[in-house]
Amino acid sequence: MNAGDLFFFDRDELDERSRALRAGYVTARPYPHVVLDDLLPARVAAAVEGEFSPPDAPAWLSYRRGIERRFTLRDESRMGPHTRHLFAELRGSVFLRFLEALTGIAGLIPSPHHEDGGGLYQSEPGCLLRVHADFNRDERLGLDRRVNLLLYLNEEWRDDYGGELELWSADMARCEQRIAPRFNRCVIFATNDTTYHGHPEPLRCPPGRTRKSLAMYYFTNGRPAAEVSTAHAATFQRRPQDPPLSRMRAPLRRWLPPVVFDLGRRLWARR
Repeated sequence: MNAGDLFFFDRDELDERSRALRAGYVTARPYPHVVLDDLLPARVAAAVEGEFSPPDAPAWLSYRRGIERRFTLRDESRMGPHTRHLFAELRGSVFLRFLEALTGIAGLIPSPHHEDGGGLYQSEPGCLLRVHADFNRDERLGLDRRVNLLLYLNEEWRDDYGGELELWSADMARCEQRIAPRFNRCVIFATNDTTYHGHPEPLRCPPGRTRKSLAMYYFTNGRPAAEVSTAHAATFQRRPQDPPLSRMRAPLRRWLPPVVFDLGRRLWARR
């Protein structure tokens, strides 16, 4: 990558965007979030998408839970130069200033690695990701997870392919937002114990095509008292239209000590 190809976020442009979007972010339903189209110049987004290797390439890890299956690349040393530079920009002071102004959360700390689940993602036709709230604390770093950033990299994505990100109410009674994973679309949202989201409908894109995204997470040292809870892994939820969860879950919760049940749930979530 030549120096002339490098992309840098513009501080003045992002300051203007944060002022314009702040009120909408805070009042968005079902929880604070914003959808940013064209976050990057189109050439930069296209260059990053072009660096996605096929999901069966050795660098990609496969995760499967029933029909939930997706591929992730977390090792930045195995990513392309445009992608690595973009991650550096998403960790940089200019973008952090924008996020803090947008969300009202001071002292945001970008993930220094992707062991927390960040990185690149691909999903094949027929795959889905059930609605869930993410883990709330990085025990290794001693930090609380506060903000998620998802960037979709799907040129010429058609609505009939599906793959919409769904944002659900805290009581799981209804889906309040459906966001198509269109090219160069960025979704930034708060994360706590009830910020339920996922793409729970099977993808309908044609064979050989994948739903591509980039994920970056941001943390703070502490969080508001009203949001503090015991550290937990991702907590998956059942939508009203979904079949019942395993009938064994309730008996296991009654029979097993809480520490054992929680450990089993964490191990299952990581499969």
